[in-house]
Amino acid sequence: MDPLIALREAVVNAICHRECPIPSHVEIRIHEDRLEFWSPGRLPHGIGLQDLLHSHSSVLRNLGISTVLYDLELVERWGSGIQRMREACEEARVPAPAFSEDRGFLVTFRADQFNLEYLRSQDLNDRQIGIVLTVRDKGQITNSDIQKAFGVSKRQASDDLAILESRHLIERRGTTGRGTHYVLKGAERAVKGQ
Repeated sequence: MDPLIALREAVVNAICHRECPIPSHVEIRIHEDRLEFWSPGRLPHGIGLQDLLHSHSSVLRNLGISTVLYDLELVERWGSGIQRMREACEEARVPAPAFSEDRGFLVTFRADQFNLEYLRSQDLNDRQIGIVLTVRDKGQITNSDIQKAFGVSKRQASDDLAILESRHLIERRGTTGRGTHYVLKGAERAVKGQ
């Protein structure tokens, strides 16, 4: 799935769900490290930020606008926009959008900081950069994966993982031993402040 689908969904949602009585515009804010879509109005009563991460009901604030967007096939089905954003980002292996309420509803897409240029600026060796890029591309890595892929000892793999954790690039998941794996720092943290 193309990551641009996520951006399109953010625009459609911002227009479709804005509170029209509020005298403000939908805003797209471009920053060096992020792209934000802000829509006037908070989430409808009974729907919280956590609800957005699961299947949830859709409250149509603007039936006319919603109908036009649906007729133009910009809306596939009601209540699916947030999930489509998250799926498009996951398939493109870019950070999931963050959702927050900031005097309105805010969707934030962060730049992929796990690129080669950024990692080189972190004073990492080639193997450590390779480990982070592997986690980025595959979603997770284990100590055993590192030993096999980079031909190093268990101790060296553990040392590399400790360095990457201390630099806040990866984080440990699971219990000690075979259940332990590492993901990018902040992976699966879709709600701001979670």
